[in-house]
Amino acid sequence: MSITRLHKTSRFCEVAISADTIHLAGQLADDTSQDITSQTQQTLANIDRFLADAGAHKSDILSVTIYLKNIDTDYQAMNTVWDAWIDPEHPPARTCVEAKLYAPEVLVEMTAIAVKPR
Repeated sequence: MSITRLHKTSRFCEVAISADTIHLAGQLADDTSQDITSQTQQTLANIDRFLADAGAHKSDILSVTIYLKNIDTDYQAMNTVWDAWIDPEHPPARTCVEAKLYAPEVLVEMTAIAVKPR
């Protein structure tokens, strides 16, 4: 079985594709000085971009794990952006947890698994 890795560094790749399954590394905002709304929008834009690079679309997402720095203060605002972005006809399985992220200014990070359309 072959594995295709896109946007790779010596430590990780942003996208790993095996057969028809696409795995996205943890995605976050490009500008982490922004609030949760902007960081969520940027994170989802990065997911869109990497899925497109893999030949897929948000409707092809099977599951997403969302990590929030502070679930008490950021959950509702993140969901407002999420609800406007997600395809309501093809919502993925989703988990959302509070987590200590790698830098204090990072408010949200998301990983995703998708299926490459045939």
